[in-house]
Amino acid sequence: VQLVESGGGSVQAGGSLRLSCGASGYTYSSYCMGWFRQDIGKEREAVAAIWSDSGTPYYVDSVKGRFTISRDNTNNTLYLQVNNLTPEDTAMYYCAAGTFCSGWIRSPPIGRPLYWGQGTQVTVS
Repeated sequence: VQLVESGGGSVQAGGSLRLSCGASGYTYSSYCMGWFRQDIGKEREAVAAIWSDSGTPYYVDSVKGRFTISRDNTNNTLYLQVNNLTPEDTAMYYCAAGTFCSGWIRSPPIGRPLYWGQGTQVTVS
């Protein structure tokens, strides 16, 4: 299983990025997918998740209205459009795959992903 993120970078506050995650080595369309982030000294948190059939997405409250998760089951790719970025969004962003993604967003979280990518850094100044 391989998850490879891309699209991170350094942007000014108010800017936008589009993160991508290419998946291979498993049946991508059968798994929930999600984006997590972790800043230095902080715990990793889920920010968005989406079911295998591209049904209702889930977002942590801090990103609602600014982040949009989507997936392309034909090309085995997950996306995260991030808009109106703030310095508080600075973190390493990780792509993840699993089976109960709505639980990842809950507080406290329920369940954990099965597979992780290596991350792409987003820095907002």
